[in-house]
Amino acid sequence: MKKIKLFAVLVMAAVVASGVFAAEKKVDSGSRVLGKTDKCPISYKVGEEITFTITPIVKNLPEGKYFVKYVLDADGNAAGKQTGKVDASKGEIILKTKMSKPGFVRVVAKLVNEKGRVVKRFKKGSKKPVDVAFNGGAGVEIEKLEGVKEPADFDAYWASQKERLAKVPVKADMKLIKTVRGVNIYAVSVACAGPRPVTGYLTIPVNAKAGSLPASAHYQGYGTKIQKAPKSGSNDRIHFFVNAHGYDLEKDDAYYTEFLKSIRTGGKNYAMNPAENKDRDAAYFNGMVLRVMRSLEFLRSLPEWNGKELNVSGGSQGGLQSFWAAGLDDKVTGCYPGIPWCCDLGGRELGRIQPTWGVPYFSPSMDYYDAAIHAKRIKCPVVITRAGIGDYTCPPSGIAVAYNNIKSPKKIYWVQGSTHGYIPDEVKRLPRGCEGEGVYVVESK
Repeated sequence: MKKIKLFAVLVMAAVVASGVFAAEKKVDSGSRVLGKTDKCPISYKVGEEITFTITPIVKNLPEGKYFVKYVLDADGNAAGKQTGKVDASKGEIILKTKMSKPGFVRVVAKLVNEKGRVVKRFKKGSKKPVDVAFNGGAGVEIEKLEGVKEPADFDAYWASQKERLAKVPVKADMKLIKTVRGVNIYAVSVACAGPRPVTGYLTIPVNAKAGSLPASAHYQGYGTKIQKAPKSGSNDRIHFFVNAHGYDLEKDDAYYTEFLKSIRTGGKNYAMNPAENKDRDAAYFNGMVLRVMRSLEFLRSLPEWNGKELNVSGGSQGGLQSFWAAGLDDKVTGCYPGIPWCCDLGGRELGRIQPTWGVPYFSPSMDYYDAAIHAKRIKCPVVITRAGIGDYTCPPSGIAVAYNNIKSPKKIYWVQGSTHGYIPDEVKRLPRGCEGEGVYVVESK
Protein backbone atom coordinates (compact mmCIF):
# COMPACT_ATOMS: atom_id res chain seq x y z
CA MET A 1 0.00 0.00 0.00
CA LYS A 2 1.54 3.31 -1.05
CA LYS A 3 1.30 6.39 1.11
CA ILE A 4 2.11 9.95 0.14
CA LYS A 5 3.12 12.06 3.12
CA LEU A 6 2.83 15.76 2.36
CA PHE A 7 5.44 17.63 4.35
CA ALA A 8 4.68 20.94 2.66
CA VAL A 9 1.61 22.33 0.99
CA LEU A 10 3.61 25.09 -0.61
CA VAL A 11 6.42 24.08 -2.88
CA MET A 12 9.16 26.65 -2.61
CA ALA A 13 12.63 26.52 -4.02
CA ALA A 14 15.21 28.53 -5.76
CA VAL A 15 18.68 28.33 -7.05
CA VAL A 16 20.73 25.83 -9.02
CA ALA A 17 24.50 26.14 -9.13
CA SER A 18 25.97 27.61 -12.31
CA GLY A 19 29.05 29.62 -13.17
CA VAL A 20 28.36 31.02 -16.62
CA PHE A 21 27.88 34.70 -15.72
CA ALA A 22 29.33 36.87 -12.99
CA ALA A 23 26.99 37.73 -10.10
CA GLU A 24 25.60 41.26 -10.28
CA LYS A 25 26.86 43.52 -7.52
CA LYS A 26 23.44 44.84 -6.49
CA VAL A 27 21.74 41.45 -6.09
CA ASP A 28 20.66 40.87 -2.50
CA SER A 29 21.25 37.38 -1.11
CA GLY A 30 17.53 37.25 -0.32
CA SER A 31 16.51 37.45 -3.99
CA ARG A 32 14.60 34.39 -5.12
CA VAL A 33 12.36 32.95 -7.74
CA LEU A 34 9.91 30.78 -5.81
CA GLY A 35 7.62 28.13 -7.21
CA LYS A 36 4.62 26.26 -5.89
CA THR A 37 1.98 23.92 -7.24
CA ASP A 38 -1.66 23.93 -6.23
CA LYS A 39 -1.34 20.48 -4.61
CA CYS A 40 1.28 17.84 -3.82
CA PRO A 41 3.47 17.95 -6.96
CA ILE A 42 3.65 14.18 -7.43
CA SER A 43 -0.06 13.48 -7.05
CA TYR A 44 -1.61 14.70 -10.32
CA LYS A 45 -3.81 12.57 -12.57
CA VAL A 46 -3.85 12.36 -16.34
CA GLY A 47 -6.05 15.16 -17.69
CA GLU A 48 -6.02 17.09 -14.41
CA GLU A 49 -5.07 20.76 -14.56
CA ILE A 50 -1.72 21.58 -12.99
CA THR A 51 -1.21 25.13 -11.74
CA PHE A 52 2.20 26.61 -11.01
CA THR A 53 2.62 29.94 -9.25
CA ILE A 54 6.01 31.52 -9.90
CA THR A 55 6.89 34.42 -7.59
CA PRO A 56 10.00 36.59 -8.08
CA ILE A 57 11.35 38.15 -4.90
CA VAL A 58 13.73 40.80 -6.18
CA LYS A 59 15.70 42.94 -3.74
CA ASN A 60 17.87 45.97 -4.50
CA LEU A 61 17.31 45.80 -8.25
CA PRO A 62 16.00 48.66 -10.43
CA GLU A 63 12.32 48.30 -11.30
CA GLY A 64 11.49 47.40 -14.88
CA LYS A 65 14.96 46.19 -15.77
CA TYR A 66 14.72 42.56 -14.71
CA PHE A 67 12.55 39.76 -16.01
CA VAL A 68 11.53 36.18 -15.23
CA LYS A 69 12.22 34.00 -18.24
CA TYR A 70 10.42 30.68 -18.05
CA VAL A 71 10.09 27.41 -19.94
CA LEU A 72 7.44 24.79 -19.22
CA ASP A 73 7.87 21.43 -20.92
CA ALA A 74 6.76 17.86 -20.34
CA ASP A 75 7.66 14.26 -21.12
CA GLY A 76 6.63 13.57 -24.69
CA ASN A 77 5.68 17.25 -24.93
CA ALA A 78 2.27 15.93 -23.87
CA ALA A 79 1.48 19.22 -22.14
CA GLY A 80 2.58 21.52 -24.94
CA LYS A 81 5.71 23.61 -24.46
CA GLN A 82 5.25 27.10 -23.02
CA THR A 83 7.84 29.88 -22.95
CA GLY A 84 7.74 33.51 -21.90
CA LYS A 85 9.45 36.50 -20.33
CA VAL A 86 7.65 38.68 -17.76
CA ASP A 87 8.77 41.89 -16.03
CA ALA A 88 9.86 40.84 -12.54
CA SER A 89 8.09 43.84 -11.03
CA LYS A 90 4.69 42.47 -12.13
CA GLY A 91 4.58 39.91 -9.32
CA GLU A 92 3.21 36.38 -9.58
CA ILE A 93 3.21 34.41 -12.83
CA ILE A 94 0.55 31.71 -13.21
CA LEU A 95 1.27 28.76 -15.50
CA LYS A 96 -1.35 26.11 -16.23
CA THR A 97 -1.04 22.84 -18.07
CA LYS A 98 -2.20 19.24 -18.11
CA MET A 99 -0.84 15.94 -19.41
CA SER A 100 -2.51 13.28 -21.52
CA LYS A 101 -0.30 10.47 -20.24
CA PRO A 102 1.87 9.66 -17.19
CA GLY A 103 5.11 11.56 -16.82
CA PHE A 104 6.68 14.74 -15.50
CA VAL A 105 6.16 18.40 -16.27
CA ARG A 106 9.29 20.53 -16.00
CA VAL A 107 9.38 24.24 -15.13
CA VAL A 108 12.51 26.38 -15.25
CA ALA A 109 12.05 30.05 -14.30
CA LYS A 110 15.13 32.28 -14.11
CA LEU A 111 15.66 35.93 -13.25
CA VAL A 112 17.43 37.65 -16.17
CA ASN A 113 18.62 41.18 -16.89
CA GLU A 114 17.94 43.34 -19.94
CA LYS A 115 20.62 41.51 -21.91
CA GLY A 116 19.12 38.12 -21.10
CA ARG A 117 21.87 37.16 -18.69
CA VAL A 118 20.87 35.07 -15.71
CA VAL A 119 21.06 37.03 -12.46
CA LYS A 120 23.07 35.42 -9.70
CA ARG A 121 23.41 35.75 -5.97
CA PHE A 122 25.85 34.53 -3.38
CA LYS A 123 24.31 31.90 -1.16
CA LYS A 124 25.20 32.31 2.50
CA GLY A 125 28.42 30.49 3.31
CA SER A 126 29.36 29.98 -0.35
CA LYS A 127 31.89 31.83 -2.50
CA LYS A 128 30.34 30.58 -5.74
CA PRO A 129 27.38 32.53 -7.16
CA VAL A 130 24.19 30.66 -7.98
CA ASP A 131 21.30 31.37 -10.34
CA VAL A 132 18.28 33.18 -8.98
CA ALA A 133 15.88 30.56 -10.33
CA PHE A 134 13.21 27.97 -9.71
CA ASN A 135 13.82 24.51 -11.15
CA GLY A 136 10.95 22.16 -10.42
CA GLY A 137 7.93 20.43 -11.83
CA ALA A 138 5.07 18.04 -11.24
CA GLY A 139 4.46 14.33 -11.65
CA VAL A 140 1.39 12.81 -13.30
CA GLU A 141 0.49 9.22 -12.37
CA ILE A 142 4.18 8.51 -12.04
CA GLU A 143 3.49 5.14 -10.40
CA LYS A 144 2.49 3.94 -13.90
CA LEU A 145 5.77 4.87 -15.62
CA GLU A 146 7.59 1.98 -17.26
CA GLY A 147 10.91 1.67 -19.06
CA VAL A 148 11.90 -0.03 -22.29
CA LYS A 149 11.82 -3.79 -22.61
CA GLU A 150 14.94 -5.33 -21.07
CA PRO A 151 17.35 -7.53 -23.06
CA ALA A 152 16.21 -11.15 -23.21
CA ASP A 153 19.64 -12.36 -22.10
CA PHE A 154 20.12 -9.80 -19.32
CA ASP A 155 20.45 -12.38 -16.53
CA ALA A 156 22.51 -14.75 -18.67
CA TYR A 157 24.95 -11.97 -19.48
CA TRP A 158 25.51 -11.05 -15.86
CA ALA A 159 25.84 -14.74 -14.91
CA SER A 160 28.67 -14.93 -17.45
CA GLN A 161 30.33 -11.86 -15.90
CA LYS A 162 30.12 -13.43 -12.45
CA GLU A 163 31.80 -16.54 -13.84
CA ARG A 164 34.51 -14.33 -15.30
CA LEU A 165 35.00 -12.67 -11.91
CA ALA A 166 35.08 -16.01 -10.07
CA LYS A 167 38.20 -17.01 -12.02
CA VAL A 168 40.15 -14.32 -10.16
CA PRO A 169 40.68 -15.15 -6.46
CA VAL A 170 39.68 -12.52 -3.87
CA LYS A 171 43.22 -11.49 -2.97
CA ALA A 172 43.61 -8.19 -1.13
CA ASP A 173 46.51 -5.96 -0.18
CA MET A 174 45.70 -3.82 2.88
CA LYS A 175 48.17 -1.09 3.82
CA LEU A 176 47.60 0.64 7.16
CA ILE A 177 47.69 4.41 6.52
CA LYS A 178 46.89 5.72 9.98
CA THR A 179 44.91 5.13 13.14
CA VAL A 180 42.50 7.86 14.24
CA ARG A 181 40.44 7.76 17.45
CA GLY A 182 40.38 4.00 17.67
CA VAL A 183 39.85 3.34 13.96
CA ASN A 184 42.38 1.84 11.54
CA ILE A 185 42.36 3.33 8.04
CA TYR A 186 43.72 1.17 5.22
CA ALA A 187 44.53 1.74 1.56
CA VAL A 188 43.17 -1.36 -0.16
CA SER A 189 43.69 -3.05 -3.50
CA VAL A 190 41.74 -6.20 -4.38
CA ALA A 191 42.42 -8.37 -7.42
CA CYS A 192 39.55 -8.23 -9.91
CA ALA A 193 38.60 -9.28 -13.42
CA GLY A 194 38.58 -6.45 -15.93
CA PRO A 195 41.15 -3.72 -16.56
CA ARG A 196 41.95 -2.77 -12.95
CA PRO A 197 41.64 -3.96 -9.34
CA VAL A 198 39.20 -2.69 -6.77
CA THR A 199 40.82 0.12 -4.79
CA GLY A 200 39.61 2.34 -2.00
CA TYR A 201 39.94 3.17 1.67
CA LEU A 202 38.73 0.81 4.38
CA THR A 203 38.04 1.75 7.99
CA ILE A 204 37.81 -0.85 10.78
CA PRO A 205 37.70 -0.21 14.54
CA VAL A 206 40.90 -1.20 16.33
CA ASN A 207 40.74 -4.61 18.03
CA ALA A 208 37.35 -5.44 16.49
CA LYS A 209 36.39 -9.03 17.28
CA ALA A 210 35.75 -11.61 14.61
CA GLY A 211 32.15 -11.63 13.39
CA SER A 212 31.23 -8.50 15.35
CA LEU A 213 30.63 -5.73 12.80
CA PRO A 214 28.17 -4.80 10.06
CA ALA A 215 29.70 -3.56 6.80
CA SER A 216 28.97 -0.79 4.32
CA ALA A 217 30.26 0.01 0.85
CA HIS A 218 30.07 3.57 -0.40
CA TYR A 219 30.47 4.27 -4.12
CA GLN A 220 31.71 7.45 -5.79
CA GLY A 221 29.82 9.89 -7.99
CA TYR A 222 30.98 10.79 -11.49
CA GLY A 223 34.31 12.54 -11.74
CA THR A 224 38.06 12.36 -11.60
CA LYS A 225 38.82 14.06 -8.31
CA ILE A 226 41.66 12.15 -6.68
CA GLN A 227 40.47 10.09 -3.73
CA LYS A 228 42.07 10.86 -0.38
CA ALA A 229 42.07 8.83 2.80
CA PRO A 230 39.16 9.65 5.13
CA LYS A 231 40.03 11.67 8.22
CA SER A 232 38.23 9.29 10.55
CA GLY A 233 35.92 6.29 10.62
CA SER A 234 33.08 4.57 12.45
CA ASN A 235 33.69 2.86 15.78
CA ASP A 236 30.94 0.31 15.26
CA ARG A 237 31.02 -0.54 11.55
CA ILE A 238 33.30 -1.51 8.67
CA HIS A 239 33.27 1.12 5.91
CA PHE A 240 34.71 0.64 2.44
CA PHE A 241 34.98 3.82 0.34
CA VAL A 242 35.28 2.26 -3.11
CA ASN A 243 37.13 4.05 -5.86
CA ALA A 244 35.13 4.30 -9.07
CA HIS A 245 38.12 3.69 -11.34
CA GLY A 246 40.41 1.24 -9.59
CA TYR A 247 43.52 3.39 -9.90
CA ASP A 248 46.41 3.04 -7.45
CA LEU A 249 46.15 5.02 -4.23
CA GLU A 250 48.74 7.23 -2.56
CA LYS A 251 50.55 8.07 -5.82
CA ASP A 252 52.13 11.31 -7.04
CA ASP A 253 50.44 13.88 -9.28
CA ALA A 254 52.20 12.64 -12.41
CA TYR A 255 50.64 9.19 -12.01
CA TYR A 256 47.11 10.58 -11.77
CA THR A 257 47.61 12.98 -14.66
CA GLU A 258 48.62 10.11 -16.89
CA PHE A 259 45.86 7.83 -15.61
CA LEU A 260 43.11 10.37 -16.21
CA LYS A 261 44.36 10.90 -19.76
CA SER A 262 44.21 7.16 -20.34
CA ILE A 263 40.52 6.79 -19.54
CA ARG A 264 39.48 9.50 -22.02
CA THR A 265 38.79 7.79 -25.33
CA GLY A 266 37.51 9.09 -28.63
CA GLY A 267 37.90 12.62 -27.30
CA LYS A 268 35.24 11.91 -24.66
CA ASN A 269 35.26 11.72 -20.89
CA TYR A 270 35.13 8.25 -19.41
CA ALA A 271 31.94 6.26 -20.08
CA MET A 272 30.87 8.81 -22.72
CA ASN A 273 32.40 7.28 -25.85
CA PRO A 274 29.53 6.19 -28.17
CA ALA A 275 31.76 3.69 -29.98
CA GLU A 276 32.61 1.92 -26.72
CA ASN A 277 29.04 2.03 -25.47
CA LYS A 278 27.78 0.15 -28.52
CA ASP A 279 29.61 -2.91 -27.18
CA ARG A 280 28.51 -4.07 -23.74
CA ASP A 281 31.90 -5.68 -23.10
CA ALA A 282 33.91 -2.64 -24.19
CA ALA A 283 31.81 -0.12 -22.24
CA TYR A 284 33.68 1.62 -19.42
CA PHE A 285 30.90 0.57 -17.08
CA ASN A 286 31.78 -3.10 -17.53
CA GLY A 287 34.93 -2.87 -15.44
CA MET A 288 33.13 -0.68 -12.92
CA VAL A 289 30.41 -3.30 -12.38
CA LEU A 290 33.03 -6.02 -11.91
CA ARG A 291 34.71 -3.89 -9.26
CA VAL A 292 31.38 -3.29 -7.51
CA MET A 293 30.71 -7.02 -7.29
CA ARG A 294 34.27 -7.74 -6.11
CA SER A 295 34.10 -4.98 -3.47
CA LEU A 296 31.19 -6.82 -1.84
CA GLU A 297 32.99 -10.16 -1.99
CA PHE A 298 35.97 -8.51 -0.32
CA LEU A 299 33.86 -7.10 2.51
CA ARG A 300 32.31 -10.51 3.14
CA SER A 301 35.79 -12.04 3.32
CA LEU A 302 36.83 -9.84 6.26
CA PRO A 303 36.90 -11.77 9.54
CA GLU A 304 35.35 -8.82 11.42
CA TRP A 305 32.17 -8.87 9.30
CA ASN A 306 29.18 -10.20 11.22
CA GLY A 307 27.85 -12.20 8.30
CA LYS A 308 24.50 -10.43 8.46
CA GLU A 309 24.42 -6.75 7.53
CA LEU A 310 25.88 -5.45 4.27
CA ASN A 311 24.68 -2.04 3.07
CA VAL A 312 25.51 -0.07 -0.08
CA SER A 313 25.16 3.64 -0.75
CA GLY A 314 26.25 6.46 -3.02
CA GLY A 315 25.03 9.51 -4.89
CA SER A 316 24.61 10.01 -8.64
CA GLN A 317 27.08 7.56 -10.24
CA GLY A 318 27.40 6.13 -6.73
CA GLY A 319 23.63 5.62 -6.74
CA LEU A 320 23.92 3.77 -10.05
CA GLN A 321 26.61 1.53 -8.55
CA SER A 322 24.39 0.92 -5.51
CA PHE A 323 21.65 -0.36 -7.81
CA TRP A 324 24.14 -2.64 -9.55
CA ALA A 325 25.39 -3.91 -6.19
CA ALA A 326 21.97 -4.74 -4.78
CA GLY A 327 20.63 -6.09 -8.06
CA LEU A 328 23.56 -8.40 -8.74
CA ASP A 329 24.32 -9.56 -5.18
CA ASP A 330 21.44 -10.91 -3.11
CA LYS A 331 23.57 -10.81 0.04
CA VAL A 332 23.21 -7.01 0.16
CA THR A 333 20.79 -6.21 3.00
CA GLY A 334 20.18 -2.49 2.46
CA CYS A 335 20.49 -0.14 -0.53
CA TYR A 336 20.62 3.66 -0.12
CA PRO A 337 21.10 5.45 -3.47
CA GLY A 338 20.70 9.21 -3.82
CA ILE A 339 19.91 11.08 -7.07
CA PRO A 340 20.79 7.85 -8.94
CA TRP A 341 22.28 8.21 -12.41
CA CYS A 342 21.46 6.25 -15.57
CA CYS A 343 17.92 5.23 -14.68
CA ASP A 344 15.74 4.51 -17.72
CA LEU A 345 18.41 5.09 -20.36
CA GLY A 346 15.92 4.07 -23.01
CA GLY A 347 13.55 6.83 -21.93
CA ARG A 348 14.56 8.91 -24.91
CA GLU A 349 12.96 6.23 -27.10
CA LEU A 350 9.73 6.79 -25.16
CA GLY A 351 9.74 10.57 -25.57
CA ARG A 352 10.79 11.60 -22.08
CA ILE A 353 12.66 14.86 -21.45
CA GLN A 354 16.31 14.07 -21.79
CA PRO A 355 19.15 14.88 -19.39
CA THR A 356 21.00 18.12 -19.88
CA TRP A 357 24.30 16.42 -19.09
CA GLY A 358 26.10 13.20 -19.04
CA VAL A 359 24.04 10.06 -19.62
CA PRO A 360 26.08 7.84 -21.94
CA TYR A 361 25.01 7.52 -25.54
CA PHE A 362 22.02 5.21 -25.66
CA SER A 363 22.24 1.97 -27.56
CA PRO A 364 20.74 -1.43 -26.70
CA SER A 365 24.08 -2.43 -25.17
CA MET A 366 23.64 0.18 -22.46
CA ASP A 367 20.44 -1.50 -21.27
CA TYR A 368 22.67 -3.99 -19.45
CA TYR A 369 23.87 -1.13 -17.21
CA ASP A 370 20.52 0.62 -16.70
CA ALA A 371 19.83 1.13 -12.98
CA ALA A 372 16.10 0.79 -13.58
CA ILE A 373 16.51 -2.69 -15.01
CA HIS A 374 18.85 -3.78 -12.22
CA ALA A 375 16.23 -2.47 -9.78
CA LYS A 376 13.93 -5.35 -10.73
CA ARG A 377 16.41 -7.85 -9.23
CA ILE A 378 16.82 -6.16 -5.84
CA LYS A 379 15.60 -8.21 -2.88
CA CYS A 380 16.60 -5.99 0.04
CA PRO A 381 14.93 -2.78 1.28
CA VAL A 382 15.75 0.32 -0.79
CA VAL A 383 15.65 3.97 0.26
CA ILE A 384 16.23 6.52 -2.49
CA THR A 385 17.46 9.30 -0.23
CA ARG A 386 16.86 12.13 -2.71
CA ALA A 387 15.16 12.50 -6.07
CA GLY A 388 15.11 16.05 -7.39
CA ILE A 389 11.93 17.02 -9.22
CA GLY A 390 14.04 19.69 -10.95
CA ASP A 391 17.05 17.42 -11.58
CA TYR A 392 17.69 16.90 -15.27
CA THR A 393 21.08 15.30 -14.89
CA CYS A 394 19.19 12.37 -13.39
CA PRO A 395 15.64 13.09 -14.61
CA PRO A 396 12.73 12.39 -12.27
CA SER A 397 10.95 10.19 -14.83
CA GLY A 398 13.92 7.79 -14.88
CA ILE A 399 14.14 7.63 -11.11
CA ALA A 400 10.39 6.98 -10.98
CA VAL A 401 10.80 4.05 -13.38
CA ALA A 402 13.59 2.62 -11.22
CA TYR A 403 11.49 3.05 -8.08
CA ASN A 404 8.46 1.40 -9.71
CA ASN A 405 10.61 -1.59 -10.71
CA ILE A 406 11.69 -2.32 -7.13
CA LYS A 407 9.64 -5.19 -5.69
CA SER A 408 11.16 -5.17 -2.19
CA PRO A 409 10.19 -2.69 0.59
CA LYS A 410 11.05 0.80 -0.65
CA LYS A 411 10.92 4.49 0.08
CA ILE A 412 11.78 7.58 -1.92
CA TYR A 413 12.25 11.24 -0.94
CA TRP A 414 11.04 13.55 -3.72
CA VAL A 415 12.33 17.10 -3.31
CA GLN A 416 10.65 19.96 -5.19
CA GLY A 417 13.04 22.60 -6.52
CA SER A 418 16.03 20.30 -6.10
CA THR A 419 18.47 20.00 -8.98
CA HIS A 420 21.34 17.55 -9.15
CA GLY A 421 23.67 19.59 -6.98
CA TYR A 422 21.23 21.71 -5.05
CA ILE A 423 18.82 21.13 -2.17
CA PRO A 424 16.49 24.09 -1.47
CA ASP A 425 17.25 26.18 1.57
CA GLU A 426 13.89 25.22 3.06
CA VAL A 427 14.90 21.56 3.34
CA LYS A 428 16.77 21.46 6.62
CA ARG A 429 17.11 17.81 7.55
CA LEU A 430 17.11 15.58 4.48
CA PRO A 431 16.68 12.67 4.89
CA ARG A 432 16.54 12.45 8.72
CA GLY A 433 13.06 13.63 9.60
CA CYS A 434 12.42 15.64 6.42
CA GLU A 435 10.87 18.48 8.37
CA GLY A 436 11.64 21.15 5.80
CA GLU A 437 9.53 22.52 2.96
CA GLY A 438 9.02 20.73 -0.32
CA VAL A 439 9.81 17.11 0.64
CA TYR A 440 7.36 14.37 -0.31
CA VAL A 441 7.83 10.78 0.79
CA VAL A 442 6.43 7.76 -1.00
CA GLU A 443 6.70 4.43 0.77
CA SER A 444 5.69 0.89 -0.11
CA LYS A 445 6.04 -2.00 2.31
